[in-house]
Amino acid sequence: MPLTVDDVDRFESSRPRLTAIAYRLLGSADEAEDAVQETFLRWQAADVDRIEVPEAWLTKVLTNLCLNQLTSGRARRETYVGRWLPEPLLAGDPMLGPAETVEQRESVSFAVLTLMERLSPNERAVYVLREAFDYPHREIAEILDITEAASQQVFHRARKHVAYGRARREIDRAAAQRIVEEFLAAATSGRTDELVRLLTKDAVSVGDGGGKVPARTRAFEGATAVAKFLWGMFKPAEAKRVVVGGSPELYAWTANGEPAVVAVVEGRVVAVMCLEVTAEGVSACRTQANPDKLERATRQWAAAEHGEPLLVM
Repeated sequence: MPLTVDDVDRFESSRPRLTAIAYRLLGSADEAEDAVQETFLRWQAADVDRIEVPEAWLTKVLTNLCLNQLTSGRARRETYVGRWLPEPLLAGDPMLGPAETVEQRESVSFAVLTLMERLSPNERAVYVLREAFDYPHREIAEILDITEAASQQVFHRARKHVAYGRARREIDRAAAQRIVEEFLAAATSGRTDELVRLLTKDAVSVGDGGGKVPARTRAFEGATAVAKFLWGMFKPAEAKRVVVGGSPELYAWTANGEPAVVAVVEGRVVAVMCLEVTAEGVSACRTQANPDKLERATRQWAAAEHGEPLLVM
């Protein structure tokens, strides 16, 4: 039986929430949109008049599609070239979802999305549904076909893994701008001690090139090692311009709620470096440079008012 206009409207009213859940579960905007579209096809094929609580039904279908994707994706990640990092979402992207609480903002940060990679698919689902969307354990249990007690246990275990070593600061847009400006000034000063001062002693730097652009497989660890790497990374060089197709313009922005350096060449986002900031300083620099994971960022950038770059390399 074909869907009525009301049936389609009911799904569309749930789409923003479903998309935000899927992105947090998968770490990929494209995969999230595919999962939501498949959920719509399941909705289209269902006898919707017999579905008592459409929101719960849609969430269950979507979550299980994402769990299947996560399970199969583990094998693909094992053959992924270099380090795997999530796809960044620039400020204003509706896929970021709700941001009213600290928990909701943290659940979509690059730092937490990266930490969630250590969780099993079920742990990730419970964590996202509970922490970011405040689903009660009773509903989570129904979605995942587990007991309520099991949902509570899985959540506490997942939260412990994700919270390990976490002491991030809440950063507003103005503060993010200042942090990135100071960070870039130090990184391009030619004095690594200026950058070491901004980093925590155990700072790390990782990058995802996906085999498409150069990116070191192993992380740089420790303030001095990270500072030396960043100084070389931000040092202008013709070889780097050849790789990205021009002279990158560097902007201070936010991505996934974190301060970020956005590198743009002729309107195309070629890299997004998210800075994890703690009370002690910048504890991690995570750079997404895989062009396949920057297409959405480029579209969002084209629609944003971003002013003049801080630096042209």
